[in-house]
Amino acid sequence: MKYLSAILFALPTMMLAQGTTQPARHESLKQEISLAYERGLAFLKGKQNAETGQWGDAEPVAFTALAITSHMLTPGRKPTDALSPEVEKAYAFLQKNVQPDGGIYVKARANYNTSLALTALMLNPKIENEAMLLAARRFIIGQQNDFDEKGKQDNPFDGGIGYGTPKPNNPAHADLSNTHFALEALYYSQALLADKGDAGKNEPQLNFSAAIQFIQNCQNRPETNKAPWVSTDKADAGGFVYSPGETRGKDVKTPDGRTALRSYGSISYAGMLSFIYAGLDKSDPRVKAVIQWLSENYTLDENPGLGAEGLYYYYHTMAKALAIAKVDFLTTKDGKTVDWRADLASKLLNLQQGDGSWANSAGRWMESDTTLTTAYMLMALARVHESL
Repeated sequence: MKYLSAILFALPTMMLAQGTTQPARHESLKQEISLAYERGLAFLKGKQNAETGQWGDAEPVAFTALAITSHMLTPGRKPTDALSPEVEKAYAFLQKNVQPDGGIYVKARANYNTSLALTALMLNPKIENEAMLLAARRFIIGQQNDFDEKGKQDNPFDGGIGYGTPKPNNPAHADLSNTHFALEALYYSQALLADKGDAGKNEPQLNFSAAIQFIQNCQNRPETNKAPWVSTDKADAGGFVYSPGETRGKDVKTPDGRTALRSYGSISYAGMLSFIYAGLDKSDPRVKAVIQWLSENYTLDENPGLGAEGLYYYYHTMAKALAIAKVDFLTTKDGKTVDWRADLASKLLNLQQGDGSWANSAGRWMESDTTLTTAYMLMALARVHESL
């Protein structure tokens, strides 16, 4: 089938090269990144379960998928290069965890695991896996919330996706992090339908207008979000919270007695990515608003609004979002122009440990697990390297 060769030869650059609008530069930095990458992969190799092929115990499918993606995005790797034994074993582990409903998970967090697994599997598409990939895609689409009468969106969680259960809509919840992982998997797996003709048209599609509405429901932007928790403070304008009415950061009492939720960094990058995966571009005022918030709150010293918590997720999501959106430079609130690629790469190189790993001393969201944080940082460096 034509689509498989198209994916095989184009997908890694499709995932990475969308920010390559500048001429080749920072050659010495690229070499440093490549060396750091080799050390990081060597560390991950030592953390893999040699028998099962999995990485991680807390979330073996998700962590294994992230480690696979780190390997597949190695700087200089060609799509036709043979897989290492470690990656072959890891792919086999993912396939062993395909469930009868099409999801790829062990017991819990079905959407989270399936989305990351499908993204990893799309980096090595095979004809014999087509049915499995399409089933995983359908499973993710089936996790989209629709709590009310079809076509109406009275529930703020409508259109969004949460951690996922074998049966969607239970409980009534969705969040922006899981929604962005799901949208990412669907964005890249759309290539599966390219060569299927009328059969591809019969494959289910996400309700993207509902997804955009959910994303909008998480944005601190009074012009498009009338929820009572939305902050009217200019310091929050355009940024995002974790879920409608819920933030992982701080809240604040307003003069009129309301509780407003503060925007924070990592989830604002996830919101920006979600809009882009759902089909919006940088000219959309909602995307402009979040880019402005991220520019004005740019820092590599913390996850804005959360400090050290979720810092490595912040770095990873920053690199992915700014590369895909083709943002070359950011302008901070004091007017400084920031070369975020060189800035972020230097920061991450300095944070790498002697054994090749990265770790967050603040362990919230499993970031004390060096498999997770090392995979995050390798993927961030891959995006920086490709777009320098």
